[in-house]
Amino acid sequence: MAAFRQAAIIGVGLIGGSLGIALKKKMPGIRIIGVSSKKTIEDAESAGVIDRGYVREDLENALPGSDILFICTPISDIINRLPRIIRAAEPGALITDAGSTKRKIVEAADRHSRPDVFFIGGHPMAGSEGRGVANADPLLFENAVWVLTPSGPVPQEKIQSLGNLIETLGAKVLFLSPALHDRMAAAVSHLPQLLAVTLVNWVGAHKKNPELFLRLAAGGFRDMTRIASSPYDIWKDIIATNRDEIAGVLEEFGAAMHVTLSMLDTPKLEGHFRDAARRRLSIPRDTKGFLRPHFDLQVRVEDKPGVIASIATTLAGESINIKDIEVLKVREGDSGTIRLSLETEEARLKAKALLESSGFSIKI
Repeated sequence: MAAFRQAAIIGVGLIGGSLGIALKKKMPGIRIIGVSSKKTIEDAESAGVIDRGYVREDLENALPGSDILFICTPISDIINRLPRIIRAAEPGALITDAGSTKRKIVEAADRHSRPDVFFIGGHPMAGSEGRGVANADPLLFENAVWVLTPSGPVPQEKIQSLGNLIETLGAKVLFLSPALHDRMAAAVSHLPQLLAVTLVNWVGAHKKNPELFLRLAAGGFRDMTRIASSPYDIWKDIIATNRDEIAGVLEEFGAAMHVTLSMLDTPKLEGHFRDAARRRLSIPRDTKGFLRPHFDLQVRVEDKPGVIASIATTLAGESINIKDIEVLKVREGDSGTIRLSLETEEARLKAKALLESSGFSIKI
């Protein structure tokens, strides 16, 4: 770890900004250089995310002296900038990236490689609904899976040094080939995104009474389709650089839906449900995915004015932030249930204790 004296972060947005803060927190002696737009650099410097900033046009002057470089820009920008970054890097420097697909990026790095500069593809599988350096969070990578895809002649000590650094940030390193990473990401990230988008659009454009369909779309539908709100500009490059794998899993999933259709009137459907429940329980609960999880509470309340304000005030008094709130059901003049989403398990347990002490009935 002592080998890294200075880090350059190209793209100081949510991921790059969170990386800068986390590095400063975990490695106090390291110097952080940022490369981004003029406004982002000003914000990052004033917030203490970086020690010195450069605009993108001044990239070549920003990189000398940095022994590790993180490229945290959109995928197409990573591919386009790699030749300049590799040319300008300090001899012996280690370069990695944060792109959500890996094959095209690694191929670009291999095409423009230098024998004295080393590239290791990376993908920190973490994020949040917030964007930009204003939402940077030093805990963003805690318990997240951070995939590394080393290829080409990279010394083992370089790979080990990067792995150690990532684990110092609280993430869990997973080594994959670029091709396997993209195949797995297509199945567990890209397919769910397209399913959510398609499901919301299909229900919302139903040929009869689409507004009524959406009014009834609560509970499980809302939870399942939350990611449909992700902006297309994030997904455009992902789909363009992983189209073949995404198309493949869409076709396979279509075939799987036909199998489910064939089970509707057979005893096999019960086993299908049991298999899904068993497999769902096997998903690790101590790791983050592409979006940070929420930790939910259900609060039983009386149907009277000010009850939501009372809940919010109680939690705000202890600096507990409500990430999402939803009225699940209300019996007019009687009672109702409100769902609260909080940031951490610690916040959820603290909120439960506070609200119960104020007379609310709570269910986790």
